[in-house]
Amino acid sequence: MSTDKIMIEVCMGSSCFSRGNRRNLELIQEYLRKEHINDLVELRGRLCSGSCKKGPNIEINGQLYSGVTPSLLQQILCSLPKREG
Repeated sequence: MSTDKIMIEVCMGSSCFSRGNRRNLELIQEYLRKEHINDLVELRGRLCSGSCKKGPNIEINGQLYSGVTPSLLQQILCSLPKREG
């Protein structure tokens, strides 16, 4: 297994946060705990990246996801690598 962590950055700008990233952040934290992969992921907030109209925005390993709804987030999270064994 690679030692590189999965980087998840949640936009905490006021537009993204109020349009859904408050809930998305909670969902990400719940998912990481449930799947026991907290140590495989670096989760952090970020300041506005200027894509407010497309928000809420989340970036995973450099790939920007816009308009992230809870159902889209679930699909994205399910594609993350799982712990082996």
